[in-house]
Amino acid sequence: MIRQPIVSVLGHVDHGKTLLLDHIRGSAVVEREAGGITQHIGATEIPLEVIEKICGGLMKQLSIQVTLPGLLFIDTPGHAAFTTLRRRGGALADFAIVVVDINEGLQPQTVEALNILRSYKTPFLVAANKIDRIPGWQVFNEYPFAHSILKQSEGVKQAVEARVYDLVGRLYEEAGFEAERFDRVKDFTKKVPIVPISALTGEGIPELMMMLIGLSQKFLTERLDIVVERPGHHPGGEGGDGPGNHRGRHHLRRQDKAGGHHRPGGKKRGHHHQGALPSQAQAPG
Repeated sequence: MIRQPIVSVLGHVDHGKTLLLDHIRGSAVVEREAGGITQHIGATEIPLEVIEKICGGLMKQLSIQVTLPGLLFIDTPGHAAFTTLRRRGGALADFAIVVVDINEGLQPQTVEALNILRSYKTPFLVAANKIDRIPGWQVFNEYPFAHSILKQSEGVKQAVEARVYDLVGRLYEEAGFEAERFDRVKDFTKKVPIVPISALTGEGIPELMMMLIGLSQKFLTERLDIVVERPGHHPGGEGGDGPGNHRGRHHLRRQDKAGGHHRPGGKKRGHHHQGALPSQAQAPG
């Protein structure tokens, strides 16, 4: 049985984490949060049929058959007072979205989130939010980024390019991660994909969801496999949860050929940079 990947949404306060989830689930949770700050870790289940609807025709571009039941999102606080909750969210996740305001770039809590993901070896991608606030941007609600960007003026296209590459540089300089715009990444085990989006207008969210479900399906399937063992059976004769209990065994370890652990999306000491995901030859397991 394959379970849903748990996706943690991390980033600096006011960079649009909860608004992104709000747009995906179509609810008004953001309006109910006191002071606009998430004070608990909330979970949102997004079934595959909803993801397919958001992605539209983009799903046909995936060269694999999607068998995952959907995605389970965890919204973690961005305020400095909630470091423990953010760390807990990073520990729970199979995959993560780091939300960054494309106009502001990396902030202290962004770097902290990246360090949390590194410490837990959690693969991630970057959502470069608020493209609609780039001066001169023409909004095309719910459009894929690839379609919206074609309709922008040359000046706006250059502004997007400059902001993305500033983010690429800062991710490397401040956090040690190699990154590239998602449609230019050739090897996701070596570079972190950056997806330009607007959580307000929905632009770029189709590609964001396609990347999440496609990469999870391709690289994390073994990790998501749940083996329900027969009652009273304890592998290796060791103690377990007791007779009559079903135990879900998740595949959690991921190792490279040299026996060390991957640092998805970044640099491993003494080795070359690792990308957003484990090596295809050494999928999680």
